[in-house]
Amino acid sequence: MRLFKKEKEQMKSVPSELDELREEVRKARMSESVEKVAYKEIERLEKTSPSSAEYTIGINYIDYLVSLPWNKMTDDNLDIKRAEAILNEDHFGLTKIKDRILEHLAVRVLKMSRQHKVLVVDDEKITRQNLEHVFKKDGYYVKTASDGTEALNFLKETAFDVIVTDLKMGKVDGMAVLEKAKKVNPGTEVIIITGYATVSTAIEAMKKGSYHYLTKPLKLNEIRSTIENALFKKKVRLEPKGPVLCFAGPPGTGKTSLGMSIAKSLERKFVRISLAGMKDEAEIRGHRKSYVGALPGRIIQEIRRSEIKNPLIMLDEIDKIGRDFKGDPAAALLEVLDPEQNAHFVDHYLDVPFDLSHVMFIATANALDLIPGPLLDRLEVITLLGYTEEEKVKIATRYLIPREVEEAGLFDTPPVFTSEAIRKIIREYTREAGLRNLKRQIASICRKIARETLRKNSTGPSTMITPEMVENLLGPRKFYFEIAEAQERIGVTTGLAWTEAGGQIMFIEAAKMKGKGNLILTGSLGDVMKESAQAAMSYIRSHADSINISENIFEANDIHIHVPAGAIPKDGPSAGLTIAVALISLLTERPCKRDVALTGELTLTGRILPVGGVKEKVLAAHRAGVKTVVFPAKNEAEIQDISEDVKKDLNIITIEKLSEVIDLVLK
Repeated sequence: MRLFKKEKEQMKSVPSELDELREEVRKARMSESVEKVAYKEIERLEKTSPSSAEYTIGINYIDYLVSLPWNKMTDDNLDIKRAEAILNEDHFGLTKIKDRILEHLAVRVLKMSRQHKVLVVDDEKITRQNLEHVFKKDGYYVKTASDGTEALNFLKETAFDVIVTDLKMGKVDGMAVLEKAKKVNPGTEVIIITGYATVSTAIEAMKKGSYHYLTKPLKLNEIRSTIENALFKKKVRLEPKGPVLCFAGPPGTGKTSLGMSIAKSLERKFVRISLAGMKDEAEIRGHRKSYVGALPGRIIQEIRRSEIKNPLIMLDEIDKIGRDFKGDPAAALLEVLDPEQNAHFVDHYLDVPFDLSHVMFIATANALDLIPGPLLDRLEVITLLGYTEEEKVKIATRYLIPREVEEAGLFDTPPVFTSEAIRKIIREYTREAGLRNLKRQIASICRKIARETLRKNSTGPSTMITPEMVENLLGPRKFYFEIAEAQERIGVTTGLAWTEAGGQIMFIEAAKMKGKGNLILTGSLGDVMKESAQAAMSYIRSHADSINISENIFEANDIHIHVPAGAIPKDGPSAGLTIAVALISLLTERPCKRDVALTGELTLTGRILPVGGVKEKVLAAHRAGVKTVVFPAKNEAEIQDISEDVKKDLNIITIEKLSEVIDLVLK
């Protein structure tokens, strides 16, 4: 029995697993409500057998709770000049996006550096002066009033954050100042100080909304900490909520790398979560902890891995989220990305609120049409357009070539690319809005040179990459300028399309043959595009006299409209104008100018309605060698945003009616 008692006492002296967990909960600095849940779970485990499955689940749950960064945050580097330098170093162009990021930084700097206003009201001059000196030293903007009447006048002119007022004064006492301050601005915190403290006056002051009630003589540390606590809620409100930016644009335009540069400029940890193909809502919200193998959602998991509360989380490919019987992940993201709700985000596994308001979320997408409306409403969309040829040359020279030369191991004899060679790669071996294929072609050249260097087994002078050498290394050209090198034909017009990969040019062909007035449509056209063709045909038939077309031509002939690249599905209303011009060219036997591209939705009355993807279409026309572009007049605002480098090479014309464009496009 003595031995048994001795062993029992030794067991008590060794801290148990639950005692260790209780200590970890205390050190985790959770919020009071979460701490209460954790302690309650530990109490439940004390009554549970360690051999049961519930015990293991509970231990894992508490272990996960204490491992989360409830109060660990990194301080943002708010040096705007440094951030601008990093963004310019990592990315060429993208002026609007860089400006938006720098605006966010500027807002944070101004909010964090704001001085709080304190009003000191006391009829004793020495007390006023002492408090004014102390508060100014602490960085507050301080105003003093010698009595209640003067304080009430100040309240009419200025909104104060904190008022420190004496209770016993002349005509207007501290209670009157308190009542007036709360009436003018309920957010103002009032601290009453008095040398005649009684329980009844303290209770009365608290009922009227006083933040604190202090007795004289004042203790310096006490008044300082009281003001700091009174301002805590205001400081939390000043913390700007993280903007939910969404970078939308074609592949290869630098959306993900831009997010990395933002994290680098702010000195935040960067976390990337790919949403492509995600179909299960539990990927975002997690599973209930009672399930076997339950885990929190990806958001909480990544925050735990980053070990801080305010990382920069990039939600990649937000437009490619799936949906099935397991729920809709896009709907679960609504709470995550809403600044008004995510301060109390509840993951199913944690089952307690976790504050996501300090996280800076950035989303990326190729097409906004695929993002659900309510989710898109929570995003601030910034469009990344494709790059012009001049921009691609500069990016290749400054970024891509040095990087690929280093990747290929050509440190001693780096090849020198001439600007003509880079242009040849861009024009003849790539056709894209972004830079991925350009990067691949440069990498291919560098690898071939690396192999040749090893074959010769000598370190000679650096290789000069000329246009001729590009052709030798990459083979025959892959792409041609359809516009510049094509002939002008009757019934063939140049249109502009907008796809996930950016803007593209397309050709619409029309032919007539003897028949019974049928309209034949081919080229994998969608329902909207077929209706656009029928609307164009109806407009031409109803306005045959004004266009100088014989009405008999429709009864004796079939009309065939075809859009080449027949295997690729095509849809949208913006081809209506292009189809109509192709038909007019066919029926009037006037050839179309191939260096003129058109886009616009056509109505039965001949009006031209606005279209989407204006900037992408203009860049596609510029890449293809088009000289004149025709747009609806209602797209004028988008055209103004296009850079002057592109507009100087194009003649951009806006029209309101189809009749305005016929003589412009047809010879």
